[in-house]
Amino acid sequence: MSRPRKPKLGQHFLTDTRYRRRIAEAIPLSTDDLVVEIGPGRGALTKLLAERARRVVAVELDPALAEQLERSVRDDPRIEVLQADILSTDLEEICGRNRVEKCFVFGNLPYYITSPILRHLFDFRAAIRAMALVVEREVAERITASPGSRAYGYLSVLTQLYSQPRTLITIPAGAFSPPPKVQSALVSFDMTPRFPDWSRQESERFLDFAKGCFASKRKTLVNNLSRTYPREQIEQGLAEDTRARPRSSPSRLRAEQLALEELAALFRRLAVGARE
Repeated sequence: MSRPRKPKLGQHFLTDTRYRRRIAEAIPLSTDDLVVEIGPGRGALTKLLAERARRVVAVELDPALAEQLERSVRDDPRIEVLQADILSTDLEEICGRNRVEKCFVFGNLPYYITSPILRHLFDFRAAIRAMALVVEREVAERITASPGSRAYGYLSVLTQLYSQPRTLITIPAGAFSPPPKVQSALVSFDMTPRFPDWSRQESERFLDFAKGCFASKRKTLVNNLSRTYPREQIEQGLAEDTRARPRSSPSRLRAEQLALEELAALFRRLAVGARE
């Protein structure tokens, strides 16, 4: 009995035709869209995307898969296959040579590299109109989590700072080959930032701050931030947030209890205190 082949580069190919169609129909595409597809693999969705958009640039890391896909779409002028690593791909350059200001990003992301890909895409957010990504269901829950839930953490803050994410479809493991050990989900991202007046530098400083807030989920905010700020200053900064929580003490608050706006307000208070 032969052993199941390990997915190359962490890929699980979408083979269920019903879910291919469901995903393609759920993606909020326009006929004017330039779609950048991440990891098209064997092209299960590439042609369906091309039917609904103006053009598709399919970015595939695996040379053999890229060559195979190139052969299968050679006669379709709507599809370009780019053999490249998405983490080193310049989306602004792709938009520029296709004469559009922004693109739509779609991808069935390898689970092991989802977070780095998300960070890379958000670096190019000015060139992205919207996104729809297939990710591990647990990751989808973290991306869309609300404050106070177990799933809420740094990834929630990162994605919700730069976009408005929403889960569209849950996809069973059996829709893929080889089947992953978990379910997947299609998540849409409306690229509307939470704080549109923030500069890139301020957003990056806030994310560094948020990473410190969630450094250890078992620890309180005071303990997580005490290496950077005086404890008294942190507690004073948190006092504003505890007014809405009469039973909460500033010293007991954890990062997952604070909404994005509350974390941003704390970030500003501590930044002002550090300058004084």
